Amino acid sequence: MAINVTCPSCLKRFNVADEHAGKTGPCPACKKPITIPKLDEQVVIHAPKPEGPTDSKGRSVLKTVRRSDGAFDPLVATGVAGVALLSLLAAFLLQGDDNAIWWWAGMCVLLGPLVAWAGYGFLRDSEIEPYTGGMLWLRAAAAGAVFALSWYVYYHLAGVLGESEWLTTGLETWQMLVAGGIAVGIATFASFVALDLEPFMAFFHCSLYFVVTVLLRVVMALPVLPGLVTGDAG
Repeated sequence: MAINVTCPSCLKRFNVADEHAGKTGPCPACKKPITIPKLDEQVVIHAPKPEGPTDSKGRSVLKTVRRSDGAFDPLVATGVAGVALLSLLAAFLLQGDDNAIWWWAGMCVLLGPLVAWAGYGFLRDSEIEPYTGGMLWLRAAAAGAVFALSWYVYYHLAGVLGESEWLTTGLETWQMLVAGGIAVGIATFASFVALDLEPFMAFFHCSLYFVVTVLLRVVMALPVLPGLVTGDAG
């Protein structure tokens, strides 16, 4: 049986016959003397034996169970999609209603946690253990509440930057950009903190919510954005 030898001076590795075990001789590379280890001094590392039953070659016959991603629940996802569709249907039926703006505000509050939960399922970092169950819903509810609050921030800043009747007279482009940018920034920060999303993904996460709520405004025949006057007040 050959003996594996590593020269301590030049670190050259080579094999020698077992009859030279325990002898001292020059390294074939650097010529410095080295002592060949004895057979009982060699360390043999064996691979760990697999747990459970094995075949004739020692290989495990058990199949690996793939870990399911607890952050996504098809049943709950179906429920979220159903609520979203019902919200769109309700928005369509509320076209022209004098209280449409208040109905829209209520839907914004309702959809916040649902959209936050749904977006987390495909925007989260797959290398981090996902939030699941009650903890996920708690964090999604916190993020969704801030999403809805960001609309209030938009309205408040629009009132500060615009005229007293800005809902009917409209806002200038820079005023909408400032109010909207701050509102989106707050919502992005909420996704980042509540659900541990990366900043870029947190931006897309809250953007999904704004796309849904703006779509509701369109279906309800309200201006696309508050302050963007198209003939009807919003």
